[in-house]
Amino acid sequence: MLSSPLFHKLQSKAPQISLILITVIWGGSFLTVQYGLNYSTPIMLVGLRFAAAAIAVSLLSLKYLKSSNRYEIFAGFCIGAVIAIGYGTQTIGLQSISSSESAFLTALYVPLVPFFMWLCFKSRPHLMTWLGTALAFIGLVFLTGNGFGAIQLNFGQIITLLGSIAIAFEIILISYFASRVNLRRVTVLQLAFASLLCFLLAPLNGETALPAFEWPLFAVLCGLGLASAVIQLVMNWAQRMVDPSQAAIIYAGEPVWAAIIGRIAGERLAPLALLGGALVVFGVMLSEWRPKCLKALKK
Repeated sequence: MLSSPLFHKLQSKAPQISLILITVIWGGSFLTVQYGLNYSTPIMLVGLRFAAAAIAVSLLSLKYLKSSNRYEIFAGFCIGAVIAIGYGTQTIGLQSISSSESAFLTALYVPLVPFFMWLCFKSRPHLMTWLGTALAFIGLVFLTGNGFGAIQLNFGQIITLLGSIAIAFEIILISYFASRVNLRRVTVLQLAFASLLCFLLAPLNGETALPAFEWPLFAVLCGLGLASAVIQLVMNWAQRMVDPSQAAIIYAGEPVWAAIIGRIAGERLAPLALLGGALVVFGVMLSEWRPKCLKALKK
């Protein structure tokens, strides 16, 4: 049974399946973050979240941490910096714009990844990747209920747009460094740098003190820390084998799962949002399809 064609097919798609599974964790963390904001200011919460994640990965990777080299430290810093900027600016933006606006603007990383890959590395994505990207982005527009007509370029929108650019580069940099570094060491380093940089950014948002210790906050940080540790480890592993443009399309499933989990928690979804979620899923599948007719045309 283990040698069946289906098993080999699933095994070959393990990286993509793993990325899909972490979008479920990613989407589910939204309600936890909202609850945590009752006990902490936004950037401090992000900084503590990544500090907890760094500790969690460190405990699993003690034997790997003694041999870090300069290149891995450089890789960890670069990835950690864009993680801190992406999460930090997104959270700051949420203080002045709605969550649906934030979701729409952040989702711009989906078309930005293949564009930046083409611009920076001359790596032209496959036609089906472009089609999957377009379909996933249209689905996200439906899912969040916002469009370009809602953009007025106020402070919250501009800083969230900067965050979407940072998230695009996070996906690209993870793929760029993944095959060149030790997975465990760089994951610890990027989480540690992300946490440190968030604490340095916090005063710019008027956050000058750590939140008081409370058991509910401690539980939230443990949950978010473990989730972030798993997400970053899987991203670093899977993106060794998954093209960053395709990974961006898969990550578009995060708000879909957030919406589904929100619905389970009592939120209502409009029919258009359900259609949007279906389009995102279809976009992921379309990006994987390689029609024989296109191969024939290339020849």
